[in-house]
Amino acid sequence: MEKKWAELSPDERQEERFRRWIAAPGVTFANKKAEEHHRQTIQRLIDVIQLRVPDRVPVNFNAGFFAAHYYGISSETAMYDAEQAVKAWRKFAKDFNVDTLGGPGGVSGRPLEIMDYKLYQWPGHGVPANATYQYVEAEYMTADEYDDFLLDPSDFFLRTYLPRVFGALEPFKKLAPLTDNIELPMTSPYLVSLGTPEVQTALQAMIDAGKEAMKWMDATRGFSKEMTEAGYPRVTGGMCKAPFDTLGDTLRGTRGIINDMYRQPNKVLAALDKIALMEIKRGVSAVNAGGVPIITMPLHKGADGFMSEKQFQTFYWPTLKQVALGLINEGIVPSFFAEGGYGSRLDIIKELPKGKVIWYFDQTDMTKAKEILGKTACLQGNVPTSLMCTATPADVKAYCKKLIETAGKGGGFILAPGAGTDEAKAENIHALIESAHEYGTYRK
Repeated sequence: MEKKWAELSPDERQEERFRRWIAAPGVTFANKKAEEHHRQTIQRLIDVIQLRVPDRVPVNFNAGFFAAHYYGISSETAMYDAEQAVKAWRKFAKDFNVDTLGGPGGVSGRPLEIMDYKLYQWPGHGVPANATYQYVEAEYMTADEYDDFLLDPSDFFLRTYLPRVFGALEPFKKLAPLTDNIELPMTSPYLVSLGTPEVQTALQAMIDAGKEAMKWMDATRGFSKEMTEAGYPRVTGGMCKAPFDTLGDTLRGTRGIINDMYRQPNKVLAALDKIALMEIKRGVSAVNAGGVPIITMPLHKGADGFMSEKQFQTFYWPTLKQVALGLINEGIVPSFFAEGGYGSRLDIIKELPKGKVIWYFDQTDMTKAKEILGKTACLQGNVPTSLMCTATPADVKAYCKKLIETAGKGGGFILAPGAGTDEAKAENIHALIESAHEYGTYRK
């Protein structure tokens, strides 16, 4: 008798998610070649995740705004004109021999404008038309609000945090807590708060932004379907964050979280525990909805030099590990994008289960990373952005060849740029991709 999900071990859950990923239920491939490309690409990724030797080194290249620039449109246009964005990504797919392909879906500028989003600036809205996103650092949760957050995070987000990061939702500060609405006598007062002109305007802004977001999704969904049917699998099932980064980026800001580590460390630790459970739930929900069993986790404040090793082991790693293990238990592969350098963290992070995670390194020494993590974790990266933007194709190939010979020895490696490549040279992207085919084939 077939086991129920709750009866499966983490290993069995991972295998089941991988099986569904390859099977691509509901997808009608354009032809046999497309179906085979889809199967081979995913099997190659599964092999390196599970530390087996694949047929060759896989390549993961996120086109980002490069696709727009290559096509001849600005980053701003790519965020506001879905038709032009789709044409840009289609040309990128046609001209570059990539293993996997993302699309222009996800972030559209118009809904952000409607909501008066303050947490980021984006192309044409606070930064130049060809720039990338820029985070706006601030304390969106004050130092004395930990107790409010810990008591009810959802209420804190609805009535305190969201009104601060979305100008259109500032009237939500006047709402009563949802938990006040527990009996008939409390219903009318709560509904009255929804009927005020200010709150009605805020609700209408949410409706308008939702309509715009749906328009964008409808306009780009066809391209995503087209690429899947052409044999290019999606490789990102959603995104989570390290709990410390959620607290330090999104809520307290860098200065705030640094002060809190010294002034109220117990409140920080309590908040991190609460956020960890939220991140696990978010990651599992995303994978269950989309079917791709890999969760991307960009790591911002855990890099070498940001905090001491003791602070890393106290504030950063325990709840990041908790999220990782929570996802692994559900058969999901966390892919940690370790921005900056992680050389001093390698001996700490090696303790995660074998064949369950990807460590995507930006500036970390890959020879050292292979030596310490190579027997337990798949590695990804770290072709420098500077190389992609300024060097020659020969330089790129030489770097990739050395990288494959070291980090790719015995499998367990994905070739990729170390960070964003919006301004890369097209010939250097070709060189990176070609390197995997020229130097990354394994003899079996």
